[in-house]
Amino acid sequence: MLSVSGLTKTFDQQPVFSGFTLTVTRNRFAVLIGPSGCGKSTFFDVLTGVTPADEGLISWQGSDVDHLGDLAAYMHQKDLLLPWFSLLENSLLPARTGGEDLKQARQRAIQLFSRLGLDGYEKHLPHQVSGGMRQRCALVRTLMFNRDLVLLDEPLSALDAITRKSLQSLLLLLQSEFNRTLLMITHDVDEALLLADDLYLLSVKPMRVVEKIELYDDKPRRFDNPELLAIKKTIMQKLEGDIDHVS
Repeated sequence: MLSVSGLTKTFDQQPVFSGFTLTVTRNRFAVLIGPSGCGKSTFFDVLTGVTPADEGLISWQGSDVDHLGDLAAYMHQKDLLLPWFSLLENSLLPARTGGEDLKQARQRAIQLFSRLGLDGYEKHLPHQVSGGMRQRCALVRTLMFNRDLVLLDEPLSALDAITRKSLQSLLLLLQSEFNRTLLMITHDVDEALLLADDLYLLSVKPMRVVEKIELYDDKPRRFDNPELLAIKKTIMQKLEGDIDHVS
């Protein structure tokens, strides 16, 4: 579905990534994991057109494009809900900006509210609900863009452990029930191993793919699986080794 090749971005003569290459396969859950500050969010900024690449190609379903700004949905770490709009009205923003029929969009949003555990909270303002509920609303809004590819930039990192676990299950629904392809950034190795089909282990700057790990066992996964524990140990050793090498 998506491939980038030779992607290069430099700030103040310091390369964030140089010749970066990555492929995301349709209907797979791809996860990027690497040290803080290695360039993951900058990579998303280039993908979405927030900042241009210096060099390289982005290919979408076989055709070269400048960026994915109008092709992918993007869910950020912060929910970015407008405080003066109700949760339902926030979820309808993609329909309003896209010129959709609002009556039909409202019905679709209400169905998603029910499916994602927000039934009865449609008229609440963002400050009247928990952080987990706000992220659920952000997830509804992401689905309302109706894009095949969803970019997720650490969408659960600000949540407590219990809320985070429940929302991890909802992220899996994006793939299994809503037939989305996902590309997610996370710093959490456990989260990556629980969710990913394809896990890309990244280096410090200039960012590159150190290793691609493909996981084919059924989800949701549990950490009583010795093979999964062994993979986690290998990832931690490589991440810690990369950081130690730089320091």
